[in-house]
Amino acid sequence: MTATPAGPARPASGPVPAYGRMFDLTGRDAVVIGAASGIGAAAAAALAAFGASVTCADVDEAGLATTVEHITGQGGAGRAMVTDIRSPEHLRRLADRCDRARILLVTPATNVRKRISDVTDEDFDRIVDLNLRGMFLAVREFGRRMAAQGSGSIITVSSIRSQVVEPGQAVYAATKAAVVQLTRAAAVEWGPCGVRANVLVPGIVDTPLAAQIQADPAWRRAYAERSALRRWGRPDELAGAVVYLASDAAGYVTGSSVVVDGGWLAIDGRYEPEV
Repeated sequence: MTATPAGPARPASGPVPAYGRMFDLTGRDAVVIGAASGIGAAAAAALAAFGASVTCADVDEAGLATTVEHITGQGGAGRAMVTDIRSPEHLRRLADRCDRARILLVTPATNVRKRISDVTDEDFDRIVDLNLRGMFLAVREFGRRMAAQGSGSIITVSSIRSQVVEPGQAVYAATKAAVVQLTRAAAVEWGPCGVRANVLVPGIVDTPLAAQIQADPAWRRAYAERSALRRWGRPDELAGAVVYLASDAAGYVTGSSVVVDGGWLAIDGRYEPEV
């Protein structure tokens, strides 16, 4: 009798996933650093809308109050905690207050638009101190606690400038590229402990960081026309990606970059030939 060749190995059967609850964050504590405005404020509201209890952290006390008021006004759970991401003491205090946090989103960044030859030592230090050192301190403080508890989702915010750059963006772009590698390292080191770490990569989004561009109609229009969708993004259009990365829907996603850029990186060059 001839034996029938064995087929490809099949994974062991398991419980049918509860697809209807893949994005449910009920019972999870989240910390959003940079929640006073922009992407952080929108993401904090979205996480709360999906059931998370959100601690909103920022140096902007008034902005925090507005975000928390919005969250609670929609029936969500939110609280404010004034925090300077550049301060290890502030971050330790925040982590102590949020010792059950399973979700961390870190958004703060700054920029100085100067060509390399014009960047001062003070400019360099200010950008790196917030964009990279502050990010590292936050990831380290919460990541090691998540590893100890055996679960967690870390979400950092980089930029399309981590991949493409224009004059005047050298230091900012360098820090945003570094954030990608920092997050990958976190994914590698803490993955065995059940902690996921991923990067959100926004395109041109209407936030306070882009105020200089927004103030120049020609510059604003040029940026809008550069994307495939021919417009700027809104902070709320990043919130869905944050909820996804925080949720069980992304349970096997770590060390990844999720690009939300309106197709900016898909376009080659600024000239559109007639074909």
